[in-house]
Amino acid sequence: MTIGIMAAIHDEIAELIEAITQQDKSQTHHIGMRDYYVGELEGQACVLVLARMGKVAASATAVSLIREFGVSEILFSGLAGGLAEHVQVGDVVVADRLIQHDMDARPFFPQHEIPLLGVTEFVVSQSLREELQTATRGFFKHDLAKKISAEKLAQFGLTKPDLHVGMIASGDQFIGSETEVARLRKTLPTALAVEMEGAAVAQICHEHAVPCAILRTISDRADSEAHIDFNQFLVGVASHYSCGIMRRFLANRTRVNNSLA
Repeated sequence: MTIGIMAAIHDEIAELIEAITQQDKSQTHHIGMRDYYVGELEGQACVLVLARMGKVAASATAVSLIREFGVSEILFSGLAGGLAEHVQVGDVVVADRLIQHDMDARPFFPQHEIPLLGVTEFVVSQSLREELQTATRGFFKHDLAKKISAEKLAQFGLTKPDLHVGMIASGDQFIGSETEVARLRKTLPTALAVEMEGAAVAQICHEHAVPCAILRTISDRADSEAHIDFNQFLVGVASHYSCGIMRRFLANRTRVNNSLA
């Protein structure tokens, strides 16, 4: 089994790329303007790739992971804006389902339904989701204070980050105003977070019958303050979340496999 791991921004996956064990440079494949790093990480066979931002970029990358590398499951980790009132900066949201908030082919199809597919919400793999939840709890308990400086924790008020499970909405736009947040809360009242790739990856995995899971670190509240300190949060906090949780996921998987051997 080979696990595909995707991210939209370099810092969200850079530590994993540096840590992956490859036999030689021939294990890095350049396809469609992207580098796919094939190797082993924390005892698991992996393919790592920077997908870049947006639904089309994420979809194309997911297809390559499935068709070119035969991955058995796909994980996507990155940033998101918080939509629900109780979801705060520094929290983590693990999707149980995903929806494309900008899909609207009315009057021919219901709002948010994918035309000719008949699906509105894409449900992720329960087992993968639960493994990500376990890895996130372990990261918060054992790694958070080691990976992120006390200064950064204080700067962003990360005293006790929470883990949430629920709907994530995806669309090809950066949500950065109270008006946009209000619109999404009205049309998708159960959505916890909003980003730009997850639902597209979930659709590709649905169509190819490949399990997937999506994990998002909340970088902002998707309002007019969303752009403030984004880069500082990405480099100082979110990059450690993404890579730390993924490494825990892989290490946990290896421990379970070894115990069953």
